[in-house]
Amino acid sequence: MKFASVRVVTQDLESMIAFYQHLSGITANRPAEGFAEIHFNGAVLALSSERLIALFNVGAAKAAANQSAILEFEVSDVDAVFERVAGNDVNIVMPTTTMPWGNRSLLLRDPDGNLVNIFSRPAN
Repeated sequence: MKFASVRVVTQDLESMIAFYQHLSGITANRPAEGFAEIHFNGAVLALSSERLIALFNVGAAKAAANQSAILEFEVSDVDAVFERVAGNDVNIVMPTTTMPWGNRSLLLRDPDGNLVNIFSRPAN
């Protein structure tokens, strides 16, 4: 079995695509109307309109209803990401902070309110 992607269902696909493209600097692939993929090193973030879920997956997922999952992205410089997104109407939950275990972390919310952790590991 191969882990293929994490899919986030949204009512505002364009805002979500813009957020993750700005956050990552990676252009989304759009293989179908109402669907996009952002191919990160090691993982794929799929974004789907809620309309597609209603049409093809009998409404099995509900947009903007997540309260338990955290999307996590490892970067080499968390502070540089913070500087890039700060002031761009991004909901910053926790500014860059060094955690007790040594990781440097930044918590954001995407346009649908999903929690996003941007972190770097301490240098060894």
